[in-house]
Amino acid sequence: MQLKWNYTPSTSEQTNTAKELGEKLGISPILASLLIRRGITTESAAKRFFRPQLSDLINPFLMQDMDIAVDRLNDAMGRKERIMVYGDYDVDGCTAVALVYKFLRQFYSNIEYYIPDRYDEGYGVSKKGIDFAKESGVKLIIILDCGIKAVEEISYAKEQGIDFIICDHHVPDNNMPPAVAILNPKRADDSFPFKDLCGCGVGFKFMQAFAKNNNIPFSRLIPLLDFCAVSIAADLVPVVGENRILAFHGLKQLNQNPSVGLQAIVDICGLSGREISMSDIIFKIGPRINASGRMESGKESVDLLVERDLATALLEAKHIDKYNDKRKDVDRQMTEEANQIVERLESQKHQNSIVLYDEHWKKGVIGIVASRLTEIYYRPTIVITREGDLATVGTNCSRFRPIFCD
Repeated sequence: MQLKWNYTPSTSEQTNTAKELGEKLGISPILASLLIRRGITTESAAKRFFRPQLSDLINPFLMQDMDIAVDRLNDAMGRKERIMVYGDYDVDGCTAVALVYKFLRQFYSNIEYYIPDRYDEGYGVSKKGIDFAKESGVKLIIILDCGIKAVEEISYAKEQGIDFIICDHHVPDNNMPPAVAILNPKRADDSFPFKDLCGCGVGFKFMQAFAKNNNIPFSRLIPLLDFCAVSIAADLVPVVGENRILAFHGLKQLNQNPSVGLQAIVDICGLSGREISMSDIIFKIGPRINASGRMESGKESVDLLVERDLATALLEAKHIDKYNDKRKDVDRQMTEEANQIVERLESQKHQNSIVLYDEHWKKGVIGIVASRLTEIYYRPTIVITREGDLATVGTNCSRFRPIFCD
């Protein structure tokens, strides 16, 4: 296959702006040109880019429904209602649940967390999870990194007397769930100026607003920024604006004083004693947090992330590391099988995409296999497997979620 680079040369206006910016900042025109390409055209914007400040974080109350969400949380705590923190089983979901749960448990004890089982419940809100909440006496569920499309499930929860606060970052449909509050910067009616927060980022903004409303010092949130850095890197959201501030200070926290659970993962990854980068999160820390949900239960990752005792955390981290080794073995085997199928299909050589199906493949790994095939064949790839009466679709694009269809 012949490959062709497509790029857009700088305009004369961009070249002149880069030259002026470079002179003001004392940097090379090439570096200044890269800043211009990122939309950074002024000296003040460049300084904010190179030296992100927590004081530049956006007021969380600019997000639609934030005041409603904080009021409902305050009411729940005032009435001593049982609260459940519910999240997706991937890195973004697990770190989001860990962040919100760890922060709130400092001030409130009638709280628990829940991660749905990928193989038993599937992605997002499940009726099984709602029934469990009902049996546990839960009156309020804070759901993170999912829920924006769960109209039927949240309607069912409302019938059971359970309120939802949704903290999501995926694009909503026109018909949104009947939640008490929906925090999502991608809402059409939301005026929050930064649209690319990850799920953990939305959870952080919620806790930032809760702290501000209750006169809790912002310094109490800083120890949780390492979760934000991990989720931003692993979820591959743009590291600009609000994300850049959270990632910069989150990496600082991860390197200087990480949470006990992340410290344990750092130790078993062999990253101790060195400067941890975003790449280390993407290729070493993130996959281990993900492996639990891919192979068994994502709740085990949250158990680790909220652990207080380092010795216990190290044992849990080693257990999750075994899941990651197992995941790599399954990934390798499935990729080899899929590659053999593609090579046998003569017609596939002339197609612009790859679509493969095998009912024996593990659905927690098919997205990875799709990415591997794209690396080999440079084509969009869809890998499908089956579980019961459902087909699960994995793609090579991080922007797509697994699709469940009849």
